[in-house]
Amino acid sequence: MNAQAPDPRLTRYFADFPLPVLAVIARSGTGKTTLLSSLVPLLNEAGVRVAVIKHSHHDVDIDQPGKDSYRMRQAGAHQVMLASPHRCFWIAEGDGETEPQLSDLLQRLDVARLDLVLLEGYRHESVAKLEVHRAEVSGDPLVFSDPQVIAVASDEALGISVPGLDIDDLAGIRDFILRQLGHSCA
Repeated sequence: MNAQAPDPRLTRYFADFPLPVLAVIARSGTGKTTLLSSLVPLLNEAGVRVAVIKHSHHDVDIDQPGKDSYRMRQAGAHQVMLASPHRCFWIAEGDGETEPQLSDLLQRLDVARLDLVLLEGYRHESVAKLEVHRAEVSGDPLVFSDPQVIAVASDEALGISVPGLDIDDLAGIRDFILRQLGHSCA
């Protein structure tokens, strides 16, 4: 399926990480999660195995009170891993102030089972970025101040020097990503 090597902008920021990395960035409320949750199945259908790392500024907890893994954390375990034939997850307690390093998170991925890592957020990281821009929500496009933005998915024409993608054309956005990965598009 690969016709050529991935666009070097997707691989040059983590020399010791073997997979392409693309951050989907936008101001809050613009639709990053909506876009990603629509793109991931389209990429899977195209044969691309995707991991997503989502950044949050909030105190999130995916564990459930009363469950064994929750009880282990409450008992003081600094890290808990839950494994079953269906899925595995890992929880590490933070100090509430220090951001986990993206390079450390990337190293936790099983790269043998992946082709692409999509980041939701991480707009201040030095990685290739796809900006999501909506006229009514976004304000000034980030592409004008961030040279690592390689394309903008928007609901309006912006007059930018990188590819502008129609935010409602999910197949077109998928094809753009596939081309960046060196895949041919049907």
